[in-house]
Parts: sequence; C-alpha cells; structure tokens
Amino acid sequence: MSSDDLKKFSDPVREWFETSFVAPTPPQAQGWPAISSGENTLILSPTGSGKTLAAFLWGLDRLMTEPVPEREARTRLLYLSPLRALAVDVEKNLRSPLRGITLAAERLGETVHVPTVGMRTGDTPADERRKLVRNPPDLLITTPESLFLMLTSAARETLRNIDAVIIDEIHSVAGTKRGAHMALSLERLEHLVGRPVQRIGLSATQRPLEEISRFLGGRTRGEDSAYHWRQVEIVDAGAEPNMDIEVIVPVEDMADLGQVSTEPLPGPASSGPQRTSIWPSVHPKILEQIQQHRSTIVFVNSRRLAERLAGRLNELWDEGDEREVGGPLGPDASPGARDERESSRIAAHHGSLSKSRRLEIEDQLKNGSIRAIVATSSLELGIDMGAVDLVIQVESP
Repeated sequence: MSSDDLKKFSDPVREWFETSFVAPTPPQAQGWPAISSGENTLILSPTGSGKTLAAFLWGLDRLMTEPVPEREARTRLLYLSPLRALAVDVEKNLRSPLRGITLAAERLGETVHVPTVGMRTGDTPADERRKLVRNPPDLLITTPESLFLMLTSAARETLRNIDAVIIDEIHSVAGTKRGAHMALSLERLEHLVGRPVQRIGLSATQRPLEEISRFLGGRTRGEDSAYHWRQVEIVDAGAEPNMDIEVIVPVEDMADLGQVSTEPLPGPASSGPQRTSIWPSVHPKILEQIQQHRSTIVFVNSRRLAERLAGRLNELWDEGDEREVGGPLGPDASPGARDERESSRIAAHHGSLSKSRRLEIEDQLKNGSIRAIVATSSLELGIDMGAVDLVIQVESP
C-alpha cells in the first residue's frame, strides 16, 4: 500500500486502516487528497467499493484528534441520507472504525476523543430530539427533511460549528423537488455557519457527473457580486457492473398454461375443473436457485405474493429436509438436521411489517442466519447490502 494515501491521517487512523485493510480502494485513494484539502468532492464508485468510508474517515480523524469544542458547538460533521433506513445502516457501520481507531490509539499510547454519534429522522421520538439539542453529538446523521426542521427551530444553534456535510445517494434527489428543497437547506446551513461548509457527495449511479457536481456545490456570490458555481472535485471511480442476467421460463410450453387439468388437486380446491398453473413449476426452481447461493433477494410485485411465496418456499425446503432425514424433523431428529432447517429460512419483507421487524429481517440476511428474503420494492428503502449473490425478479417488475 502506498503510504502517500494515508500520510495526512493521524497515527491511530493509519494504524487501524493498515491492520484492517490490504490497501485503499480507488474511491478512497482518489478521494482523500481532495477531501483532506477541504475541497467539495463528488465521488462516483460502485456499491461495496468503500466510498462511504472514503467520505467519513477524514472527518472521523478530525473529530478524534482535534480539540473538542464547547458542548453547544460540538456537532462538526453532518451526514444526510435521503433514505432513513440507510441512515440506520451508517450508524451501525461507524461503530467498527470508531472502536478500531480507539484501540489503535491505546496501542500507540495516544489519547483520542471518541466522538458521539446522534441520529435524527422522522422516526426519532420527541424526547430523543430534545436530548440532541441539550447535548449535541459530534456527528449527526439525519435526512434532508429533518435538517430543514432543525434549521427552522431552536435546534439550528447546534449546527453553527459544522465543518462538512456528507450527502449519500445524491442521485436519488438530484433533479427532483426534494433535491431543490435540500439544496436550499444547504445554503441556509452555510449562511448559519458563516463560512464555507465542505460538501461531499456519494453515489454509485449518478450521471452526468458535471451536472450532479453543480447540484452538489450550488452557487455563491463572488467579489464581483455575480453568482458563480462552487468548485467541486469529481472523483470518477466508476466501473461497469459485472452482471450475469438470465431469463428463466420454468415450463416447457407456455401455451399449455390455463388448460383444464385432468389430475385432481388435494384439499377443498379439488372441487370443480382445475386449470394448469405456472406456480407449481416456479416454486421449485426458485428454491433450487436459493439453495445454490449464499444470499438471495427475490423481488415480487405485491405484499400478498411476498408472504405466499416465502411460505411456500419454506414448506418445500422443509419437505426436502424431511426426505433427506427419512421423516419429519421432530424432537427425535438430530440436532444438526434441526439447526440446518432453522438456519435456512426464507423471510418475507414488505411495507406492512413493522420497522423493527424489517430491520431484524435485513440483519438476518446480512449476517447469514437466513438465506433469502422475498421482498416488494419497499426493500430498497431499508437495506444496504455488502454482498448479494443472486437477485430474482418474479414476473415483470
């Protein structure tokens, strides 16, 4: 690893990074020179390439090694997420570097300030919001809408010492009314602070970069009284996605679907004429794909289908386990067989589930305790996956 990539960081940060990673990723190596120089920076890089750490690490270094301001002016780093659940993910993912840098400082015999992290979204209870005003955190994670509310209330006083703002998934708000609203809040924030505030934008899908950079930087009045676009350093670490796409038709002849079947179906549904359906062929094919991969997301078009498909896939998985062990997995089954069944569940994920249940399912997929989720489009509002082996879209989206 080139020492130049980390030369501006403090000793504890360098120690932690060098013992945790082989080398900086392209967005980190290309982004840190601009960020450490205080320049507005726009980073384009694929999901999972370390761009979030690229944006945060310099700010964390400053929070941990520079003198701590007075309590009323503690908040110096602001993270804006258009997605509330992404803010939750970032809050969780910050724990590891903060803990690692603290331990590295202890090994080096240095003293660092462990920054406090606060989060304010639409789900934050009123008492927690009051605590954030009484004891502002060093790093605040919030949404564009919550930032607007803070700037419009007494809570704005806690933002007077902001040095930098990180805007994640900037592509999702650029060119929208929501983005225009956020841009106005950023100008209000800079006016409140009374000096330039560094802006760092992140996304894996933003295009065109020049237009997004103007949106990120905004305009300011120059000495000639005219408005000029702020300078933004563009870090293009993008790469063409390596995707393998396959369209699977699980039946030999689609023309046979809907024909009257001569084979009776079990249960109450057996009364009356029965027509052939594609679903008995779909279910085993999806299960086969799930079992061949480590983590899978199955997208469907409705909450009802998500529940039904997840339930049927679990039933088929259990039936397969029972055939392998020669009978039902009851109390007398081997612990290994029962553990395998319990660890191979497929969960439904949709907007009718409570927030806590959705977060629980997402964490289970991330840590490998379940192999797949069957989800509606609401999933994209609540998950930040490091690695997904397979994505299946059932029916046309």
